Amino acid sequence: MNDPGPITVTGSSGSVVASERLVAGRNGRDTPVYQVRSWSVTAPDEFAYEVQLADGLLDPENPALLDAAGGSGGPARRFVVIDDRVADHYGDRVRDYLTRNQVQHRILRLRVSEETKTMRAVLRLVSALDDFGISRRREPIIAIGGGVLLDIAGLAASLYRRGTPHVRVPTTLVGLIDAGIGVKTGVNHGAHKNRLGTYFAPAAVLLDRSFLATLDRRHLSNGLAEILKIALVTDARLFDLLETHGQLLIDERFQGTTETGRRAADEVLDRAIAGMLHELAPNLKEQQLDRLVDFGHSISPSIEMVALPELLHGEAVAIDMALFTMLAARRGSVGPEESGRVLRLMRALDLPVDHPAVDWPLLVEAMESTIRHRDGLQRLPLPAGIGTAAFANDVTLGELARALEDLREMERAHA
Repeated sequence: MNDPGPITVTGSSGSVVASERLVAGRNGRDTPVYQVRSWSVTAPDEFAYEVQLADGLLDPENPALLDAAGGSGGPARRFVVIDDRVADHYGDRVRDYLTRNQVQHRILRLRVSEETKTMRAVLRLVSALDDFGISRRREPIIAIGGGVLLDIAGLAASLYRRGTPHVRVPTTLVGLIDAGIGVKTGVNHGAHKNRLGTYFAPAAVLLDRSFLATLDRRHLSNGLAEILKIALVTDARLFDLLETHGQLLIDERFQGTTETGRRAADEVLDRAIAGMLHELAPNLKEQQLDRLVDFGHSISPSIEMVALPELLHGEAVAIDMALFTMLAARRGSVGPEESGRVLRLMRALDLPVDHPAVDWPLLVEAMESTIRHRDGLQRLPLPAGIGTAAFANDVTLGELARALEDLREMERAHA
């Protein structure tokens, strides 16, 4: 048999290599030999998108919202999906922006929550896209809202005609520094968080901190949990900033109404966003499952789903971080002073460190789910001091239970 050799796809970085081989049957000797002709396809799927931190997105003179993902090549048309609660504050401004820029548009208000973050919401959005008649490549979907809305819109965009560009405009702190700037999409299924999803890069992410001015204190604290995550495992300077200015950032809603608050907000957001992107960029499709950004996300998905609607995402992450910080303290990789600083900062940021839902059955189920999700290993990021971390694969349920006892004892002493 002749080997035709490699065939390189013209105009692509991918290739196709054809080959032929003989394969013996399963039983070895005296079994048929099968001829196999195959084509090995290599087609790198690279992500390229821009994250912009800029103010005034809804100013009709600001072209950023329309320029994102390129022009339409004709009369401007845009489909906007917006969180219903966000629309109460900004819906009129979005409509005014599009009208004054002579953009044909439809705005879909979508009421979303973790309970309604399902395929039903995705399909509702898809039906609205069909009704509007959106162009496949020239008219990017604009998604405006928190992490839940962005996840739903991103999944719909990834599925609609097998991929339609979308622009993310996060309006919550979690969205600005975490949920809005990566490439993951997802919805919940059954009792499982984000069980259905895709990796689908936005055409652009536009970050405008002025949206945080209408965010309540609890949701600001919720977002600070994800900033604290990055600080604990990668950035001691960021941790120090949160210790010094965390309450001020909440009080001023990251708007910088004082000079101290402005400088703190600038540096905290810059370090949090850059730190998150630095961890995500080399591994956007999670080919490598040892991920520092999984700190706080080992048992928190189970906590969050069991405690719905009582706990927000960042609050569940904080409980996870507190527990595994205490486990690290038991192992000696975090000293008593450092673990005390972590818990004090969580309290100062109005974050919970425990919840009645955290019990033995939940720990067992959560760890089993995490191991399945991480391909058979725990891959647990554990703090090794403040600002660095190491991975563990040998944590026992007994250790977790004792760490939980330590945490609750410290909380009783603090109370």
